[in-house]
Amino acid sequence: MLSTGIPGLDTVLGGGLARNRTYLIEGEPGSGKTTTSMQFLLEGVRNGESVLYITLAENLSELQRIAESHGWDISGVQVHEVLPPESLLEADSHYTMFHPSEVELLDMLKLILSAVERLKPTRVVLDSLSELQLLADSPLRYRRQVLALKQFFAKRDCTVILLDDRTASQGDLQVRSIAHGVIQLNHTVKDYGMERRRLRVVKYRGHHFMGGLHDYVLVRGGLEVYPRLIALETRSINVRRQLSTGLPKLDTLMGGGVEEGTSTLILGPPGTGKSSLSTQFVVAANQRGEKAAMFLFEESASNLLLRSDGLQMDLRASIDNGLLTIQQIDPAELTPGQFSAAIVAAVSRGVNVVVIDSLNGYLQAVPDERFLTTYLHEILTYLSQHNVATILVGVQQGMLGGSMSSAMDASYLADNVLMLRYYEFDGEVRQAVSVFKKRGSAHERTIRAFSISAHGICVGDVLRGYRGILTGVPSPLADNRRAPRSDGAGG
Repeated sequence: MLSTGIPGLDTVLGGGLARNRTYLIEGEPGSGKTTTSMQFLLEGVRNGESVLYITLAENLSELQRIAESHGWDISGVQVHEVLPPESLLEADSHYTMFHPSEVELLDMLKLILSAVERLKPTRVVLDSLSELQLLADSPLRYRRQVLALKQFFAKRDCTVILLDDRTASQGDLQVRSIAHGVIQLNHTVKDYGMERRRLRVVKYRGHHFMGGLHDYVLVRGGLEVYPRLIALETRSINVRRQLSTGLPKLDTLMGGGVEEGTSTLILGPPGTGKSSLSTQFVVAANQRGEKAAMFLFEESASNLLLRSDGLQMDLRASIDNGLLTIQQIDPAELTPGQFSAAIVAAVSRGVNVVVIDSLNGYLQAVPDERFLTTYLHEILTYLSQHNVATILVGVQQGMLGGSMSSAMDASYLADNVLMLRYYEFDGEVRQAVSVFKKRGSAHERTIRAFSISAHGICVGDVLRGYRGILTGVPSPLADNRRAPRSDGAGG
């Protein structure tokens, strides 16, 4: 197998490209075909191979400028120009008795074949097929010429990439049927934010590959491909231990804590302390000497650190010790593939706890994703199979009562659901916490006092003597016992 020079693409292809075969990369202008093919040739140069770039449209100076924009040195790439001569601009140079396909096409093919015979490359890129297709007088002749080129390269032990910008004919499947493998590049423009680029392996004869659409980006240095996450490939049965939250009464409420490999959704209206509570899970993990990763879609990393300092949560020391990584994500620049890659990278670093804050921010980052719930399920399954405890933050609309809703319902995906609520009592707005759902172990069915102060997070006693706390306006029972104070002391 030959590496394409793009690690993510090699993964999608199941290891790379089979030697001495002809491949087709198709896509509209600007999709990254030239960049992809140049990375393929530069990989050959690094391996000491003879490589050849045959250009039918761009000249050497244009290719050099493309390489310079990526910081590449293409001096090891042999570039052979097969371009129309300037004499074609002269009035007396036009054919009167012959069609251009009868003269120019044959001349072009002779130049291509002679360059291959002379340089004897092992990797060849032909850019692009549109020139051949326009010169060929008919689809039959075009197919026969491409088929002849394929046989010619195969006998000379060449691995060939043909580029097609699909400008000569939309939907032409002639070369697809001839090529050993076909890679399709496409990009779409969203209403806001950067454009979305995705690739798909249309065919790859006799070889297993990852189907479907895979995100990629064009950056300085070439293509970066992010294979779509397939949790099924990492399915396993693991022994899970229980992790403490660092708050004794919260552990009691949750039946001892959270289990490895489970996902916990913290739900509540704005300001109830969801992000602070998720940070508490991170602090507890770091105190055990375990690594954690936080992905922030809404709050900035600096604000998170300032807020944590005010709650006596020392995240800065954990960052300095390598126990914590905080990644702030710009929603307008995010692709699902990039987020999956960040999750996989965190798991490879050995993290035990992952925080995603928040689901609403992620939903705003990819508002056009119809299968967002399925995609989130793949991420949670992947993390579960690697024994990572995942903390999700979900913001609900509204302040009091049972009519609150969220833009994305992920409660059925999560293993555990912690619910934070406001309630009115004695002229104060207080907070309460309860466990709505827990799959890993038995848990309390009670509602406990919850508060945040300069001393940190406090989970208090059970709120007894009142009913309707979750409605936001509790009423006393017959004995009219006083509710516990918000600082956790008993009533």
